[in-house]
Amino acid sequence: MRTKDMTKLAMMVALTVTLSILFIIPIPATKGFVTLCEVGIYASALLFGPGGGFLVGALSGGLIDMISGYPEWAIFSIIIHGIQGFILGYLYQKYPNKKGLTVGFLFASLFMIIGYALATALLFGWPAGLASLPGNSVQNIFGIAVTVPLFHALQRVLRHPQYK
Repeated sequence: MRTKDMTKLAMMVALTVTLSILFIIPIPATKGFVTLCEVGIYASALLFGPGGGFLVGALSGGLIDMISGYPEWAIFSIIIHGIQGFILGYLYQKYPNKKGLTVGFLFASLFMIIGYALATALLFGWPAGLASLPGNSVQNIFGIAVTVPLFHALQRVLRHPQYK
């Protein structure tokens, strides 16, 4: 991997962690929280493919939990957010059109929502797992809404000769 590529991915991890820490909404019932981490994960998956989506998702997911004081969630976040980024990156790379983007967002979001419901159920029981569904659904919808314009802006920036 080139140094410039590693730097871009590291910057996306930093952006994702920063977005999540600045805008964190605790959910006492599930001892979790709602953040903007999907924005960085989804943008990375779209810009850098499945590998970039996986790396940014896994690294930022684990870091966010550790920094926020939720270490019990770190392993779940590493796995769930990593695979979430991979799914979107893979589907968009395979079908780089509006349909691929829509299907990618759908499957990545469903994986995250169901993954966290199962993780929450494992840690705190099925009622808590079910209680996590609305928050994670809203987090994904909001993440997609912010990602699309950000993705287009970042595409324009990364096309500049100094970033190639």
